[in-house]
Amino acid sequence: MDIEVNISYITLWGYVELNKYRHLYFSIMFTVYVLIICSNSTIVYLIITNKNLHEPMYIFIAALLFNCVLYSTTVYPKLLIDFLSEKQIISYSACHFQFFMFYSIGGSEFILLAVMAFDRYVSICKPLKYPTIMTKTTVNSFLVLAWFFPACHIAVQTILSSKAKICNLRLKGIICNNVIYSAHCVRSRPITFFGVVILLNMVIFPILFTVFTYAKIFIISYKSSKTFRKKVAETCIPHLLVLISYFGLLAYDVIVVRVESDLPQIVRFIMTIQILLYHPLFNPFIYGIKMKEIFKHLKRLFRSGKI
Repeated sequence: MDIEVNISYITLWGYVELNKYRHLYFSIMFTVYVLIICSNSTIVYLIITNKNLHEPMYIFIAALLFNCVLYSTTVYPKLLIDFLSEKQIISYSACHFQFFMFYSIGGSEFILLAVMAFDRYVSICKPLKYPTIMTKTTVNSFLVLAWFFPACHIAVQTILSSKAKICNLRLKGIICNNVIYSAHCVRSRPITFFGVVILLNMVIFPILFTVFTYAKIFIISYKSSKTFRKKVAETCIPHLLVLISYFGLLAYDVIVVRVESDLPQIVRFIMTIQILLYHPLFNPFIYGIKMKEIFKHLKRLFRSGKI
């Protein structure tokens, strides 16, 4: 079964006809996609190949940037095909697969940010216990939790959605996220209930834990020396900036898509651009520039052409 997707290019590009500029849009988005893949993959490569970056904090950063690559690969190829196609269609099963990947990766990022907050708390507030707490086994366990816990949740939601009766074969959106629910004939109570469970387990609780942890770190650092406060700012602020950026993406998805709120055109434009551009490019920029050790290896890479 195929669902014809009514992609709202007005949301993305303003009041411009797609047919007239389709090749220009394709070129721009393809360039952005290549930039996202290259920037994120470069930092992941640096972390993997440099032993002095084989610390929990950098491993979690590598996992976060790897998620950006997966996320972009979930969204961009289909979007690029749509730019060159007369009709924007996607099979029902492919739509659910994109839905599964989109939210699995999204939930993984919130859990990774919470894990990174815990890592910073132990490193800054309990430095003597850090080697015994953040062992290789602990790091691997956190990574498994970050990737499989959201996937299990979203798999249930995806199965429930795929079994729902559909009446609407035209979806207003550029990707198969929560708009897929608008294809259902009626709003399912099990889907709604489990959606709340997912929101709590994968978003609300990790965010609260992250904010609470960083609050404790900043309270302790406020009572310490200026050098200590500088160290805290260097390692914690990049994580907080990424959290704020990603929370904006979540807010757009819930408010506009799920609640179907009628926001002004400029707000829709900004938030849609964030989903496609800002967030996947924001992470490597923040971690590549703000993290001294990573930036040092980046400079070495670009100056000499080798690590």
